[in-house]
Amino acid sequence: MTRYEGRKEDPMTTTTEPDDALLEPARLGGLVLPNRMVMAPMTRNRADADGVPGSLMATYYAQRAAAGLIVAEAATPNAVGLTYPNIPAIYGPAHVAGWRNVTGAVRAAGGRMFLQIQHGGRIGHPDNSGLHPLAPSPIPLPDPIYTPSGFRPAVTPREMTLDDVHRTVADFAAAARNAVDAGFEGVEVHSANGYLLHQYLSSATNRRTDAYGGPIENRIRFTVAVTRAVADAIGPDRVGVRIAPGVTANAMCEDDVDELYPALVRALAEISPAYLHVVYADPDQDVFRAIRRLWPGTLIANPKLPDVTTGHVLHESARLVAAGADLIALGRPFLANPDLIERLRVGAPLNPIRDRHLMYTGDATGYIDYPTLETAAQPA
Repeated sequence: MTRYEGRKEDPMTTTTEPDDALLEPARLGGLVLPNRMVMAPMTRNRADADGVPGSLMATYYAQRAAAGLIVAEAATPNAVGLTYPNIPAIYGPAHVAGWRNVTGAVRAAGGRMFLQIQHGGRIGHPDNSGLHPLAPSPIPLPDPIYTPSGFRPAVTPREMTLDDVHRTVADFAAAARNAVDAGFEGVEVHSANGYLLHQYLSSATNRRTDAYGGPIENRIRFTVAVTRAVADAIGPDRVGVRIAPGVTANAMCEDDVDELYPALVRALAEISPAYLHVVYADPDQDVFRAIRRLWPGTLIANPKLPDVTTGHVLHESARLVAAGADLIALGRPFLANPDLIERLRVGAPLNPIRDRHLMYTGDATGYIDYPTLETAAQPA
């Protein structure tokens, strides 16, 4: 009997044996990935007050270097795009130097990294950035914003001028160049989860009457412009884009998902990025099937897990692979399991995620102290 035979099984009717396809090598642009499991970007609030990554972040990511690809947490391309305290940035020399230590540690451990670039738009506060937030339209977030002094009411953002639009597009391109200088293999443009680019996509947060608002072809224009600028800056094979059809995070609302996202996918496909990353992908939804049909390149799918167990991870991942996903992006399973790939390979149980408040303490607790199978087996 192996160490895991006879254990209490996950609450699934399917086997906990991994689908061979999940652990097979795969190609992404010029990269060869050792498996198809991607560590999804997860905000962990462990940078310093100026947005510079430190040694704790290097340890955290190096622990998880067995992932086929790590997409590092959202980093802001400029000061006004900052969302919350202790979010990393990628617009200054100190940010590049800090991230270089992180990518060096991951590379030494055998891993590969992309960096997600995110502008918060209306998801920001002067107490965090020192600047007034910008957004497509002056529509405030209805929820409070976390600041160093606790939760504060969101402020009404200033509507972006065309100069602001063009400057922000340029900032994304500059941030992408900085990311490559910092040792990342590429970047992921964040057009999901209610942040700036997603705000342009939705008619609920974008009430503009210029070329960036109104009909769908205008509302997708900003995401397409950012993606094209980033691709021109570092090459399309180093670029991914994250989208979240119908996801309501950060008070988002979309009433035309089935028309909006096929139009966006067609426009992005003309730029030929390395991948498209779909948040909370559901193979039973028409919009996911349409995206897979229209997207000619690598598709990364992020399942919405009912629970973080080996059985649920394998079951939901296998469903998405069967529906055409090329790579599977997981967040919480990687958060709590530095050795997730090994646990999936042998069918071992996963660590439970601790109280959510431990995710944002700013120290090692709930960050780099999750046990591996090896450390758990050692005598106390």
